[in-house]
Amino acid sequence: MDDMILTMKGIDKQFPGVHALDHVDFNMKKGEVHALMGENGAGKSTLMKILTGIYTKDEGEIIFEGQPRSFSTPKEAQDAGIVIVHQELNMINHLTVAQNIFIGREPRKGMGIDDAKMMQEAQKLFDMLGIPINPQESMRNLTVGKQQMCEIAKAISFDAKLIVFDEPTAALTETEIVQLFKIIKDLRNRGIAIVYISHRMDEIKVITDRITVMRDGAYVGTLITSECTKDDIIKMMVGRTIFEEPKSKSAVEDNAPVVLKVDHLSAGRRVQDVSFELKRGEILGFSGLMGAGRTEMARALFGADIKDSGDIYIHGNKVEINSPEDAVKYGIGYLSEDRKQFGLVLAKSVLENTTLPTLEKFKNGHFLNRTKEKDVAKKYVDELKTKTPNVDEIVNNLSGGNQQKVVIAKWLARDCEILIFDEPTRGIDVGAKNEIYHLMNELVKQGKSIIMISSEMTEILRMSDRIVVMCEGKKTGEIKIEEATQEKIMSAATQKS
Repeated sequence: MDDMILTMKGIDKQFPGVHALDHVDFNMKKGEVHALMGENGAGKSTLMKILTGIYTKDEGEIIFEGQPRSFSTPKEAQDAGIVIVHQELNMINHLTVAQNIFIGREPRKGMGIDDAKMMQEAQKLFDMLGIPINPQESMRNLTVGKQQMCEIAKAISFDAKLIVFDEPTAALTETEIVQLFKIIKDLRNRGIAIVYISHRMDEIKVITDRITVMRDGAYVGTLITSECTKDDIIKMMVGRTIFEEPKSKSAVEDNAPVVLKVDHLSAGRRVQDVSFELKRGEILGFSGLMGAGRTEMARALFGADIKDSGDIYIHGNKVEINSPEDAVKYGIGYLSEDRKQFGLVLAKSVLENTTLPTLEKFKNGHFLNRTKEKDVAKKYVDELKTKTPNVDEIVNNLSGGNQQKVVIAKWLARDCEILIFDEPTRGIDVGAKNEIYHLMNELVKQGKSIIMISSEMTEILRMSDRIVVMCEGKKTGEIKIEEATQEKIMSAATQKS
C-alpha cells in the first residue's frame, strides 16, 4: 500500500432529503489515472467535493500522503497539492486569461502586481500544453473549448500531486482531446495522480489504469481497465446492459409533411446560407466539428441571435422570428447547450423552472393555481425519472443530468411542436442518456419534430433519421441515415467550401 497517495474510507454525506454518499471507499496510486464513473446522482462529484474541501464529510477518513487529512476549504486542499478542474467553467469573463489563472496568487512587484511576470508564467503554461492562447486575451473572447483548456492550465499551475478532472473533454474538439491526453500521460509519468470523471467509454478505455464505479451514493467496485469491457462497466453503473446500436432505417415516411423550412439563413460569419427542411415526427441530426456554426444556426432560428438574411416557414407559412418569444409563439422550444446559463434559473425550484414558460396556463385571475402547477411538475419528474427529493428542491442542488431533465420538462410542459436539442446529453451518464433517447423517440412518435445538435458520432448515428453536416458556418452535406457512416459524416465535416 506504500504506492497509495490517497485512501478514502467510509465517507458518508447527507443533505436534506438525500443520502448523497453511503460509506464510500476510494483509493488512488501515485502516477495513475483512475476513472470515477456512475450515473448522474451517483455521488461522484460529491465525493470529489469532499476531497477538495468544497463540502465537509459527515463520517469517514481521508489519508493523503500517509497522513490523516480533512480539508475545510478548497485553498487548504490546493495547498496540500489537490486540485479540481470543474465540468462547469469557473472563469471570470471580464478578466484576462492570465488574471484568471493566477487570481488570488498573482506575482508581486513591490506593493503592486507584476503583470509582466504573470503573463510570462501563463505563457510558459500554454507552451507546455501546446495551446495557442494569448494570456492577454479577455476570457470572454475565447470559445468554450479554449476556456476549458485555461481551466486545465490553471489546475496545472498549482504544484499539484493529485488533479481531479470532471468531464474535461465535454467541450473540447478532437484535436484538443488528443492534446489533453498527451498532457495527462505526461503528468502521470511525473508521478501525479489523476482522478478522471467522464461518461465517454472510449476515453476511459484509452486513458485510465483503473475504474471505480459508484451507484446511488454507494461504492460498487473497482476494475482494472485493461481487463474489462465497456459492457462490464455499464452493467456495474446501471445494473443492466445497454446497447447503443446505430439506427439502420428512418422512422419517417418520405411524404411526411414538412413542419419547418429554413431557406438561406445567414447570421454573421458562423452561419452562411444554410437551408434545410424538418418533417413531422423526424429527428434531424446536425453534425460537425466544434466551431462549425450549428449552435449559432439554432440561436438565429430561435431568435436568440440576430439573423442577417433568410426565410423561415412553419407549415408552409412564412413567419418572422426576431426573438425567442416569437419562436415560442410559433411552437419552437430550444434546449440550450449551456443549460446553466440559458436553460435554467438555478436559484429557483424544479417546479418554478418547469412551469416558467407556461405560467399563463396556471393563472386564476391575479393568482397562480399552485396545486395545478405542482401536479404538472410532479408529472414530468415521474416521466423523466428526475432524481430530486421533491419539486420544491432548488435546481442548483441537482446533478447535471437531472438539471437537463428539468430543461426538457420546461418545454414539454409548454407542448412545443418543434424542439431544438443542442447537445442534449452533454455531461450526462449512460443511464440518463438512454432515458433521454427513449423520451426523444416517444416525442417523435407523438408527432413532434426534433432538431438534434450533437458532437457525439454514436449519438448522431443512433438517433437521427437524416443528418445535416456543417463546416465553418456552411451546410456541407445531407445524409439519409440508411447511407450514413462515420467516414461520410467526417468527410463532410472537414470539407472546406
